[in-house]
Parts: sequence; C-alpha cells; structure tokens
Amino acid sequence: MTPGSEPLDSAPTALEPDPLGSLFDPRSVAVVGASANPEKWGYWLASGALAGRGRRVVHLVNRRGGALDGVPFLPDLGALPSVPEQVVVAVPPPQVRAVVAEGLAAGARCFTVITSGGTGAAAERALASEVTAHGARLLGPNCMGVVDTTSDLRLSWGDFPAGQVGLVSQSGNLALEIGRLLARAGQGFSRFVSLGNQRDIDATDALLALVRHEQTRVVAAYVEDFRDGRRLGRALAAAHAAGKPVLLLTVGGSTASGRAAASHTGALVSARATVAAVCRDAGALLLDTAGEVVDTAVCLLAVRGRAAGAAPDPPRAAFPPSWPVAQFPAPLKAPAVAVLADSGGQGALAADACAVRSLDVPAFSAATAAAVAAHLPPGAASGNPVDLAGAGEADLRTYARLAHTLLTCGEADAVVLTGYFGDYATGNPAQAARETEVAAELADAAESSGRPLLVHTMARDTPALGVLRERGVPVYERIEQAATALSGTARLRAARLRPPPPLPPPSPHRVPDGDYETTRDLLCSYGLTFPAAEFVRTADEAAAAADRVGYPLVLKAMGLAHKTEAGGVALGLADEPALRSAFARMRAATGATRYAVEAMATPPYAVELIAGVRRDPAFGPVLMAGIGGVRAELLADTALALAPLTPDHARDLLLFLRHAPLLTGWRGAPAVDLDAASAALCALAHAAAEHPELTDIEINPLLVHPGGAVALDAAAVLG
Repeated sequence: MTPGSEPLDSAPTALEPDPLGSLFDPRSVAVVGASANPEKWGYWLASGALAGRGRRVVHLVNRRGGALDGVPFLPDLGALPSVPEQVVVAVPPPQVRAVVAEGLAAGARCFTVITSGGTGAAAERALASEVTAHGARLLGPNCMGVVDTTSDLRLSWGDFPAGQVGLVSQSGNLALEIGRLLARAGQGFSRFVSLGNQRDIDATDALLALVRHEQTRVVAAYVEDFRDGRRLGRALAAAHAAGKPVLLLTVGGSTASGRAAASHTGALVSARATVAAVCRDAGALLLDTAGEVVDTAVCLLAVRGRAAGAAPDPPRAAFPPSWPVAQFPAPLKAPAVAVLADSGGQGALAADACAVRSLDVPAFSAATAAAVAAHLPPGAASGNPVDLAGAGEADLRTYARLAHTLLTCGEADAVVLTGYFGDYATGNPAQAARETEVAAELADAAESSGRPLLVHTMARDTPALGVLRERGVPVYERIEQAATALSGTARLRAARLRPPPPLPPPSPHRVPDGDYETTRDLLCSYGLTFPAAEFVRTADEAAAAADRVGYPLVLKAMGLAHKTEAGGVALGLADEPALRSAFARMRAATGATRYAVEAMATPPYAVELIAGVRRDPAFGPVLMAGIGGVRAELLADTALALAPLTPDHARDLLLFLRHAPLLTGWRGAPAVDLDAASAALCALAHAAAEHPELTDIEINPLLVHPGGAVALDAAAVLG
C-alpha cells in the first residue's frame, strides 16, 4: 500500500473499546512452551502469567508435562478446559505454525509469538495472514512479549517497574535499559509492547493503544522500521492532541544510496531528517538516547503535575498556562528559568546549560531580587542565578523558602535547584529528618505553584531524594540532563500540528525520462515558471534559437547530473560569437548531444533556493527546501516536510531556514515574494506526489525575488 493512503481514525478516547484489549488485558492466557527451568524463556513467561492469576485464567502448556507453582502443564491447547483469549508461543520456529493453527481452532483472539515465525519473511507473512483471516491479532513474531502493569499482565522476560510511561520498542534490551533508568528516577511502565517483526500489530497500532490507555501519561517509542510512515505520523499527532506526548528514538541517518549522486536532493534528505520533520509537524519529540527519553519523560510527568497515583488532568494540560506557545517556525519565546544554587560555579554552569538549550535565564526585577535577598546573607547574589552563599547550610529550610519565592514570583516558568541538596544527611546523619522535611516542602512549593521544579544534585539515592521522586519532583545527576529535559518539554509545547497529508491519486501520464526538457514541461504544467528556452543539437540551431529567445542568454548541456561542475553551463552570453565559442567549449568538455538555449534571468535582489522531493519508502514524497545554487550541499541549510503541503506550511519552511533573513530583507534589501516562493514549492510537491515513478525531482536554483519566483534548472530521477 502506498505510504499515507491508509486511513487513520481520529484521536481515540479512553471511552472507546481497545482493539488490542485481547493483547493487554485478556480474560485468559495460555503459555505454550512453559517451563519450570529458570534458564528458559518459557519459565519467565509462565511465572509472569501466573502472577496475574487474580485477574485472569492462566493455562500452561508443555507436551512433555511438568508443573510450575502447583499448576500442571497440559499437553496441548486442545486439552485446555476453556478457550484461551491470548496464546503466548515460545516453541521452536518449526512448531509455531502448528501451535497457532491449534489456537485458532480453539478460538483464541490474540497470539504473542516470541520465537521467529518460520524460515523467513514469507513464512511469517503467511502466518500473519492466517491469523488475521480468522479475525485474530498477532504480535511479533520474534518479539520479547507484552507487559501491562495496570492489568497485572507480565508476559516477557525481565523486570518492568510500574509507572506512567508506555513504551513501544523494536529492541528488547533497550526496553530493559529504559526500565532500569525509569526505576532509578522513581518511575516505570504502564505498558510495554515489543514489536518484533511487525507482521500484524505494528508501531502505529501499539501507539494508538497507548493513547487510549488512561493510565499512560507519556509515550516512548523505539522504531527502526516505520512501515506506513504517514499513518504513524498521524498517530503521533493524535497522541499530541490527546495530551500524550511521544518521545521517539530511531536509528541514525541512512547511507546515501546511488540516487544521491544524481541530485542534490538525494544528498540533503536523510532518513533521520525525514523522521525529525514528521515529529516536528506531528507534535512528537525525536531524541538520541534512552537516557534523554527517561529524563524528558520524568520532566513531562512533573510538569503535568501528576505524582504517581494522582488523578488524571484534562487533555492538553501538560504545560503550565504561563508557558508561551509559539507557532512553527517562529522562534519559541523561551520559558524563563530561575536557577537556585548553593555554589556560584554550579549556578553559573546551570545558567549556561539552560541558555545553550534555548532556555531563558532572565534577570529578576528589583522586587523579586529584594524578595530573594531577604533570605540570603548580606552581599549574596540575589539575581538570576541565585547563590545561597551558605544560607542553606545555616538553615536547610532556606532551600524551600527560596524555591517558593521563585516559583511564585511570576517571573519564572520553571525553577532549577542545583548543587548539594539531598546530600546533607550523608555527611551528617543527624540532618536526615530535617532534610527529608525540606524535600517535602520543596515538593509542596512546586505543587502549589503549578510550575515545575527540577533538582540537580551531587547526591544519589538518599532519603530526601526519595521524597522528591515520590512527590513527582524530577531529580538529575547532571545539570545537562535537567536542562535537556526542560528544553524538550518546551519544544513539545511549541508544536504546531500538521499531520501527514493524504496523497493524491497517481497521474495516469507517466514521465518517460528525467532530463531537463521533460522535467521542465512537467513542472510548467503544474504552474511553475521557467525562462523562455529552446532545445537544440548543433551550433547553427543554437544561433537560430538565440535570435528567437533573445540575448543575453544561457547555454546548458543536457544529460548531466551537475552541469556547473562538468562545465555544462555558460551564463550571460551576449551575442552570437560568444554563443558559438561557448558551444564549442561545452561540446568538447562534456560530449553532450543536446543543449538548451535559455533566456538569462537576472531579477534584482534575487536569492537562490533549492527545492526537491525525494520518495522515501516509508513516508512517501518528502519535500526539501533550502538555500540553493552551487553552495547547496556546502551550506546544507534545508527544511523538510511531507508532500503535498499547503502554502502556509511551505512559507513556514522557508522562514525556518537559518538564512531566512536573506528572504525577508537583509541589510536594506527588499523582501522576496514569499507567496510566489511558497506557491512554487507547493507546485513541485504536488507534481512529485502525483508522479510516484519519480524517486527524486529537483529545482536548483529556484530564483526568488521581490517580483516572483522562476525556476532556472530542473531534473528528475526515475525509479
């Protein structure tokens, strides 16, 4: 199916039935391949299933017999006294098909296949087809299982602490790492889904199930294979709209394919850049490491004001109302951060860490500075950052008093406490009780203010830090963790949702080749403007064409990927002798057999852009716009979006560029016609979307100027 062509329902609600209810909360489970040997996967699956016996019926199956915790192993599914709603398959691959067939005959509605489903992809697809033909669902094959801590379902290996983070992952070990990091931070999983080979249930299905799940507050995902990327992008947007922020990990940029040599677009559009663009427009956050996911998740849960076990707040209440909302691509008015430190050096470094991550550490007003100074020794720094200058050691409650002052002063959207707090009881056990009391007061201050308090400390796992974590105050071992988490939270708040658009039906008229003349004709039919031109083979034909086109003009050799570098472009030819001389040099240098004689376009105050579309196997056509000409790859100043797109979206992409001031009027120059430039991008995107036979299509340069936009060169690559 063409990426983006499959419909996606609107954002689900908690009141809708869960299509994957048989996966997450089955009435009965059968584990086939159960074992009493702790070294076997079957043991962990069986013991995990038995842990949920208070909620569901559990059957254990092993043809060799045996028992676990007093529950006997039955020889096969046919021997079960009742129908299993979910069957967990942990048998050797050659036996999987027979077990699934037996389960379907018994009436099972869901299969979680731990081992591989056969001898290869074709066998696994056949297995999935058999399952879905019976109206059942398949997780895997080759997956780690499923966990739902809210329904006492633990069908996997390893420990999964309970909490409010839902995880979808194609990596089992990564899930275990995230689980351990969450546990250290006082959090855990609401649900975990191991996707495996995604022969039926895929990342989008699992994400939507987490959006429906009331107890899931934050969604994390590690996805390598996006399958239908546009459908997944719409799921990300649905999650954001439902107040469930998604934190995404994926593999790095792809190795450039052979097509990259045929166009600049191929070199400038990577797989990771495409995912980043989809996340930006769908309100998700693309991160780099498991640690960043956990740090940001803990911050988001704190910002939402939801300590463990608290009642849910309404959708989209994830950020304090005082936090500014920016529309992409306007620069985010950075949230104001107050830094409270018990060391001048740590306070300064914390301020720098925030600033580097686009967080504002503003100077306080005179009134706030005076309120801060009232709690400090004479001469202590009462600006931002605040240096306690020993006041904390003199009276631990100074931490709470100052935190409350900063959280309620109206000049800070968040407060970062950095330094020693949490470690006093380590050096002096007599201070343990008071330090934990102050920790509770800090949590009270954050809760009553409705603003986030983040703590960076050199301590680790002390009683005071335990109180903070229990009360939903994020605690970090490094200041950059706190700053990164707060910055990610702000970026999510700034999202402007633009879910992946539907693709138009393919044009019945296929493009026969990708040379300049053909590509130019195609784009002209979609409304793009090119200079007048004629195509010739000989110098005499070129001279005759020049009389009709008019001097000055441009001569281009056809059939070259990068004409300028190959000596295939001559600009500003003023008369026939110059044209004939350029023609002779060009034919000798390139060996080309066809040439374009084209009018010279030199509008004043023009800026060269590059615009291209590359067809991604998961996401379909991806539009790239950037600063163009011969420096396109050198500058690599580009912005991406899925095609087709609206004029407003195209305009935003242009304003998102680092060199956008060149377009809006730089050093007294008039602004270019952004409406014309946006229309040109939309026309290119529409053409590419309707012509799936093109893997790449590019205009370079697209000359934009105060009077309009004109394409000066174009090329396409056929798949």
